[in-house]
Amino acid sequence: MIFRLFCLALPLVAADLRVATFQADGTPGVGEAVAYVAARSIEDPLSARGVVLLGAGKPIVLCAVDYIGIGNDGNDVWRERLAAAAGTTADRVAVHTLHQHDAPRYDRTAALLLKNAGLDGRVFSEEMTMRGLEATVAAVRASLGKAQKVTAIGHGKAKVEKVASNRRILGEDGKVKIGRMSASRNPEAIVAPEGTIDPYLQVLSFWNGEKPVAVLTYYATHPQSYYGKGDVTAEYVGLARAQRERELPGVPHIHFNGASGNVAAGKYNDGAPANRPVLTGRLAAGMKAAWENTKRAPVPKEVEWREEPVLLPGRTMASRAELEKTLADAGAKFESRRSAAIQLSWLQRVEARKAIGLACLRLGNLYVLHMPGELFVEYQLAAQKMRPESMVLMAAYGDYGPGYIGTAVAYGQGGYEVGPGASKVTPDVEEVLMSGMRRLLR
Repeated sequence: MIFRLFCLALPLVAADLRVATFQADGTPGVGEAVAYVAARSIEDPLSARGVVLLGAGKPIVLCAVDYIGIGNDGNDVWRERLAAAAGTTADRVAVHTLHQHDAPRYDRTAALLLKNAGLDGRVFSEEMTMRGLEATVAAVRASLGKAQKVTAIGHGKAKVEKVASNRRILGEDGKVKIGRMSASRNPEAIVAPEGTIDPYLQVLSFWNGEKPVAVLTYYATHPQSYYGKGDVTAEYVGLARAQRERELPGVPHIHFNGASGNVAAGKYNDGAPANRPVLTGRLAAGMKAAWENTKRAPVPKEVEWREEPVLLPGRTMASRAELEKTLADAGAKFESRRSAAIQLSWLQRVEARKAIGLACLRLGNLYVLHMPGELFVEYQLAAQKMRPESMVLMAAYGDYGPGYIGTAVAYGQGGYEVGPGASKVTPDVEEVLMSGMRRLLR
């Protein structure tokens, strides 16, 4: 089976590049659904924020949302609405989440399936999501009249110390022996090496003369310190982002989560609440160091937005009939019914052969890849090796529909991330995505 569809590349000379920044509140109300339970308190606000690039053909929209995930037709809705607000097309809009676990999630089809099963509002809140989306749409529209000229592009990178560690610790048999998740008190997990990670945080900045007008950061890790009680928070990634905005007043900061499906803070975090400010400080220090390492260059002559629609090789944990039976079973566990609805939404997409768009923003010798799902960090590292002479950044957690996306070898190693309940794709996904990235980085 051939999974590649086609590639769109629109090389343009950006003679008058401008950038507009937007931000909208996305905080749920107490009692509304977040990832696993209803919100019981608001620790700190959530937001949707991003930039609109103007002057290089149709506008390009990059948006980062403080949600655990926005998937399938839910991601389509966000991109279509932001595209209309910016005067562009949905294929030139990238919507990503930061994957905080005490934050909402959205999948329109799964939400409808749950509503029809009498579980409306338990997992997805259409009203809450539309409230946040409408605010974001209004913010995008309002930003266009305040766009600033871009005279230079900045890039910097720095190591982040004692945050990221690989979640999958293998035994002598090559299988996953220990799952080192976002928090761990297992002595073996704590003393084990960090494993495969990308230790670098990268920063992309847009400048008007000597003034920075927008800062975008990229770092690969699950962003959890502790979670699951309904205390809404943007977590240490959002708190570090806020700290940097206080240190650079008036400069909007947009953070994107890199390929971190198999990366978390488990080596350095035992889940104690006191660790959240520690992780915040370490990440903020990495952001600051990358900022201080920034080198500026004039706006490159060519600015491109490239899209590569691909069909991912799908799988589900059960047949359609079994999933529908579980969803309709009022006596089944709520978690099982929730999972069945999410799996059915993905199955409908697979059966319809609906592609997912990979995308790349090229700014001269700097490439920003926009990828779906909970991508393993090996994809990010591989992309950097594809263009070793260039600066390659990655935002993952785009379309959340496929869930975890492992490497081919990972599916034979076992572990939570590649089980059919977590990963809705087969090992063939590696060839599809690696080929797509090569074309985008050509």
